[in-house]
Amino acid sequence: MKRILFVIGLLVWAFAGWAARVDTVLPYLGRWDVTVHYPGKEVPSWLEMIQSGNRALVGRWVASGGSARPISKINYDGMKFNFSIPPQWERESGDLSVEGSMQGDSLAGSLVMPDGKQYSWVGRRAPALQRTKEPVWGTPEKLFNGTSLAGWHALGTNQWVAEGGILKSPHSGANIATDEKFSDFKLHIEFRYPAGSNSGVYLRGRYELQIEDTGGEEPPNNQLSAIYGFLSPNEKAGKPAGEWQTYDVTLVGRILTVVFNGKEVICRQEIPGITGGALDSNEGEPGPIFLQGDHGPIEFRNIMITRGK
Repeated sequence: MKRILFVIGLLVWAFAGWAARVDTVLPYLGRWDVTVHYPGKEVPSWLEMIQSGNRALVGRWVASGGSARPISKINYDGMKFNFSIPPQWERESGDLSVEGSMQGDSLAGSLVMPDGKQYSWVGRRAPALQRTKEPVWGTPEKLFNGTSLAGWHALGTNQWVAEGGILKSPHSGANIATDEKFSDFKLHIEFRYPAGSNSGVYLRGRYELQIEDTGGEEPPNNQLSAIYGFLSPNEKAGKPAGEWQTYDVTLVGRILTVVFNGKEVICRQEIPGITGGALDSNEGEPGPIFLQGDHGPIEFRNIMITRGK
């Protein structure tokens, strides 16, 4: 009997301890726009913390590159949290380790990269970006005039050229972005790539709509017509490499619809957060359209945008 009472006491103690931690963990739950402080620059990242059942925390992490990575366990002691995840595209074999705590209404902490280098970071709660009414759409506007790079700027040493109505990146080099920034919009863009190439269209400079010469039967969330690492298309609608293809995109707040080569492959889905390679993590602000040119040759044409008000 004493042993039974002892076991019951332990269970009650453990449950009470977890219940107390639940109260303190609530402010941590949700999505966070993270900025990592590298020497001389700020690098965007993203964190989501989720309560799994009544005893565990799990989540997702987006680093400066790559796709959203699952966090199988977040350790939390009532004041601080930490987790580790294996490397993704990094060359080093070490884990990425993150620790942090609540500082006012923000999160702050440090992380250790797979190469062993340590950096500080701060996270601010991601905005919901909910819209109370449907936008009023304006008149379609050309983003590319077909003859020059007017209205665009390279994010590095430029290799892009305008030729015969086509915006071309003949080889891997810099990405390119619009000078203007946009909030809600409809985007029409046509693209063509050679076999084996890779690119992307970044919406507001933060959410990558993937372009990639890929095979396979089922459409995963990191290949052609996916929001990289987050949203999978509902079917494969791509054409063979070398053919012109079309994205028609509607983005209102976080709600995305993608029509790919005439087929609706993403229908009013919520984009959870930024994707790897984003320009920044300031999701509440307008951002540019930026085109990836650092993964291989790519061509674009007939780039049109319609603003929502």
